[in-house]
Amino acid sequence: MDAVPRDGYSITIPLLVDKDEKEQDKLCVKEAEGNTSFFKTCFNGLNALSGVGILSVPYALSSGGWLSLLLLFVIAAVTFYTGLLIKRCMDVDPHVRSYPDIGELAFGNKGRMVVSVFMNMELYLVATGFLILEGDNLQNLLPGVGVEIAGVPVGGKQMFVVIVALVILPTVWLSNMNVISFISASGVLASVIILGSIVWAGAHDGIGFEQKGTLLNWKGIPTAVSLYAFCYCAHPVFPTLYTSMENKKQFSKVLLLCFLFCTVTYASMAVAGFLMFGSSVQSQITLNLPTKTFSSKVAIYTTLVNPVAKYALMVTPIVNAIENRFRAYYSKKPISFLIRSTLVISTVIVALSIPFFGDLMSLVGAFLSVTASIILPCLCYLKISGTYRRLGFEPIVIEFIVLLGIAIVIVGTYTSVLEILGHL
Repeated sequence: MDAVPRDGYSITIPLLVDKDEKEQDKLCVKEAEGNTSFFKTCFNGLNALSGVGILSVPYALSSGGWLSLLLLFVIAAVTFYTGLLIKRCMDVDPHVRSYPDIGELAFGNKGRMVVSVFMNMELYLVATGFLILEGDNLQNLLPGVGVEIAGVPVGGKQMFVVIVALVILPTVWLSNMNVISFISASGVLASVIILGSIVWAGAHDGIGFEQKGTLLNWKGIPTAVSLYAFCYCAHPVFPTLYTSMENKKQFSKVLLLCFLFCTVTYASMAVAGFLMFGSSVQSQITLNLPTKTFSSKVAIYTTLVNPVAKYALMVTPIVNAIENRFRAYYSKKPISFLIRSTLVISTVIVALSIPFFGDLMSLVGAFLSVTASIILPCLCYLKISGTYRRLGFEPIVIEFIVLLGIAIVIVGTYTSVLEILGHL
């Protein structure tokens, strides 16, 4: 039985595939034929890489000092290289179509489980971060707003998190990935608008670019590295983008263009934000902007739209994994709605429990993004290719990257947890 190509393959291929479904695919599906053009894949890649991390890079630069900007370029280069390693792993077996598939090819069922756990945790906490970001910015726009429920006062931020979740919920109910991709297509444009609005605010709204800042702050380096790593956490999506391409030989060029564009955007935002607000820049630069100017309103409102558009796309792999596990029990739509609604409610609870955007993103970057985007691709490639058995330049480089990644995970996670506990 031949595979039937799906329209919009870059979006409709699930990032997580249930094991039983995968085994069935191996029996009846040949190599998936993609039909996505080079430029459309570039757009999808940019949409995956250019996320809400753009709001936190000025804070990251403020934490580590000017010299920490070099670490942004180092992490960009390393994650670009590990993206190429993912491509090499997929070239080995045509049945490999998702990130967990790579883990299984390398280390069997245990490898698949480890990759799936880290990938799901990362996507879940990123989605939670969206809610925190929305609550912070809405409270900044509408300070002093609050309600009282059954005699219990509910602050504006908590209320806004719940309201945004209710707005997002219908998008999560959608099962048509083409519709979801249409909703999330504004991601790249939103990032450009946010950068342009903030630069305009600095140049024309009386803020200026006169802050000098520190050259290097060793204590803030772990936070800076963790937040920089969070900006490049799209690796779980790369297998989907690669499989979707009509000409897979061009995937390396896609990665290069996406990483170059996003790195220039991130670096520009970091420098502009740090020059505007110096060490007083907050974990989301939009919180520093005056809310009465037009450019600031454009930046803040665009920031509010972006997470709403991306939330459903981020949690869809988790929903797919849950529903695949209970395929025999959710033949009726209400069960699917219940699963999706419960997932959204759980992220609301976490967002209300850990309402610190910068610290949460730092934890995600240190523990999950570094693991999923740096360590796991290297380990999987070493095992699949067998290069760990040979002494050579590339194996040594890869092993050094793994050791560096482990060090970042340990130090960055420890620092992030301490900061979260300190706020609590």
